[in-house]
Amino acid sequence: MSTPQPEPWLRGPLPGIPALLQPAAHAFVMAREDVEAAVRGLSAAEAWMAPPGVTSIGFHVAHLSGSTDRLLTYARGEALDDAQKQVLGRERMLAVERPPIETLLATWLATVDRALAQLAATPETALGDARAVGRAQLPSTVFGLIFHAAEHASRHTGQIVTTARLVRAITEAQAS
Repeated sequence: MSTPQPEPWLRGPLPGIPALLQPAAHAFVMAREDVEAAVRGLSAAEAWMAPPGVTSIGFHVAHLSGSTDRLLTYARGEALDDAQKQVLGRERMLAVERPPIETLLATWLATVDRALAQLAATPETALGDARAVGRAQLPSTVFGLIFHAAEHASRHTGQIVTTARLVRAITEAQAS
């Protein structure tokens, strides 16, 4: 049996990421690893199972990608484009469309890669720069948006991990 790796924040700095953004980068790496492990081996039915009062894993993985992309778009000082608005609108239809969990996971992994590239390209001197969020143009900063994207990813990752355990337990109980 192999010894598990320490959590990303205990593995040292990620190359190319500014020091002040290391915690966000580590949170994205941990979310990537935890989501990948949690969805490994899930059937389509399990990925979209929604126990009473619980949102499906499929929704969380899709939302994780879309929300991270949107928040980091605002951090760059850009407005959402038409494709991003369509992704946001389709989130309401995910439970009906039920894209394969493998597709959703691949999108999440690519989103994390882009997030880490953006963090590497963000100078620490820009972290306090003002940014406007959404149609209401609510005030934030580059740092605030990056931090929120990372903590939002962590929150949904926890939901994915917990829901995957619940769904597997339900599946096992139904099989017995």
